[in-house]
Amino acid sequence: MVVAVRWSKRKKMPHEESQSRALPVIPSVQFSSTVASGTGPKLDGAARRMKSPGKKLLPVLVFILSCLSILRLLKIAITTTTSHSSARAAALSSSIQQECSSSECSEVQSNAPGVESGPRKTVANSAFLIPKEFVFLSNLITNIAPCNLLVFGLQTQYLNLSSINAGGITVFLEDDPYKISLNKADSNGTRVYKVKYQVPAKKAYKLLKHARENPVCAPSTSLLQQSSCKLALRNLPQEVYQLKWDVVVVDGPIGDAPEAPGRMSTIYTASILARSGKTTDVVVHDVHRMIEKWFSWEFLCEENLVSAKGRFWNFRISNQSNDTRFCFSETVRIE
Repeated sequence: MVVAVRWSKRKKMPHEESQSRALPVIPSVQFSSTVASGTGPKLDGAARRMKSPGKKLLPVLVFILSCLSILRLLKIAITTTTSHSSARAAALSSSIQQECSSSECSEVQSNAPGVESGPRKTVANSAFLIPKEFVFLSNLITNIAPCNLLVFGLQTQYLNLSSINAGGITVFLEDDPYKISLNKADSNGTRVYKVKYQVPAKKAYKLLKHARENPVCAPSTSLLQQSSCKLALRNLPQEVYQLKWDVVVVDGPIGDAPEAPGRMSTIYTASILARSGKTTDVVVHDVHRMIEKWFSWEFLCEENLVSAKGRFWNFRISNQSNDTRFCFSETVRIE
């Protein structure tokens, strides 16, 4: 539509002269009904194209392409993760093979009577300390060395503790003959004894109930060799009962399966030994596992927990040989 603007020209009257100075000139507007040829059909064609099915399909195509792009990205991410995991597994396998030959990694039977455990790999199942755990333990020994150090369990890393404890006494108690054969004591102040653990981990709850219900398991019972408590270890070397220990580390037996020997008795025995003398640090490893956590709370007590690092809990217990119970603070009981 064309708008034609025409200016009206007429002679102004005298009385209009003054008004024209104040008011703007208003154009006279005429609307022409003429339409440029061809304009109507073009607009109609554009409207038809706006209503065409192709315009409706465009969002659908965009959605489909977006989905395909997302699926492709997911496939790339999964493939990358799988390849990285495979590489790590291959590296770990290669590392284990380098650490031990086929004969060294042979399977051995548990020597604990009454334990119906199958063969287990001694090296592959060894729970090595992570760096911060070893630093934590070595710092503890360094601060009080020379001292009397008792360790339930034997790892190659632990032999370094005997070097840190030069001038003191370090005793290792281990039930795996293969580990003993690999880790020989190299100084007069270090001894390695072979012991036997007869109770599998699956009996942990029954033993916990037994200890709660029987006064013979109370901490006032200092003579472990004569104790009738089922948790007491009565067949350890005499040196273990005679010495007053500054540090007791519980990292054995392996306790990694229901049929394998559990650490119920070692934690209980460590708590009795710690209460029979001067102030003793009892350090329990693998506290992320249920048995280690339960029995540490029950016999070493939250009130005595002084520090923790990685999978280590460090309990400091003073001479409490006359106490009739282990813990005095309110703790969560496992029923």
